[in-house]
Amino acid sequence: MLSKKRIVASPVFLGAVGTAAAWYLKFVWKTSRSTIDPPNIFEMVETPVIVAMWHGQHFMAPFIKPSNAEQFRAKVLISRHRDGEINAIAAEHLGIGTIRGSGAHNGEFHRKGGAAAFTEMLRAIEEGYNMAITADVPKISRIAGMGVIKLAQHSGRPIYPVAIASSRRIQLKNWDRSSINLPFGRMALVAGAPIKVPRDADSATLESTRQFLQSELNRITAQAYDTADRPRGRTP
Repeated sequence: MLSKKRIVASPVFLGAVGTAAAWYLKFVWKTSRSTIDPPNIFEMVETPVIVAMWHGQHFMAPFIKPSNAEQFRAKVLISRHRDGEINAIAAEHLGIGTIRGSGAHNGEFHRKGGAAAFTEMLRAIEEGYNMAITADVPKISRIAGMGVIKLAQHSGRPIYPVAIASSRRIQLKNWDRSSINLPFGRMALVAGAPIKVPRDADSATLESTRQFLQSELNRITAQAYDTADRPRGRTP
């Protein structure tokens, strides 16, 4: 008899959960009243771009695109962990390409596929794909890593900080404060101004840009939750 551990790690189980997750996220999106700030963000953006967000706030990221989304084809960086496999299957069902790997705050960068993933992300951007990436590196929440800054530096493309929040949600008490979006609520998508990183940026410039991205993500995340939680029709 197969053990529970082997069952939940099997491709069949992961595929079923990932597919179910994709259908659930579609249901949440279609039953939510969404607002976008700024409302003309898609007209302002010159693709390809790098979309950065916090871990745990990324589940609705596949829906960050206009109705005519041909020029907004995207790929997302997803870890090689088992949970990442479920996320990858869900993303692909939602029309988002995946690149597997993740950053690290220690010597595990190469073991987690970070170096290979970085090269693949650069190639995807060169091919015209937008690249979505969570800015904080597991398992330190809300601290932006240097990976997204380096990606912008080497690709020459701007970073757009993005936050998505829903009024109906379950807030988990895990390391990344994951927010499980629920249907029939208000959904707020907030984007910050583009952040550009010069190709010849020195270490001090890279660090100050990292800190600025971190503060912007915190600012727009608070704004997204404030907008989502505000009673309908009420202005601040």
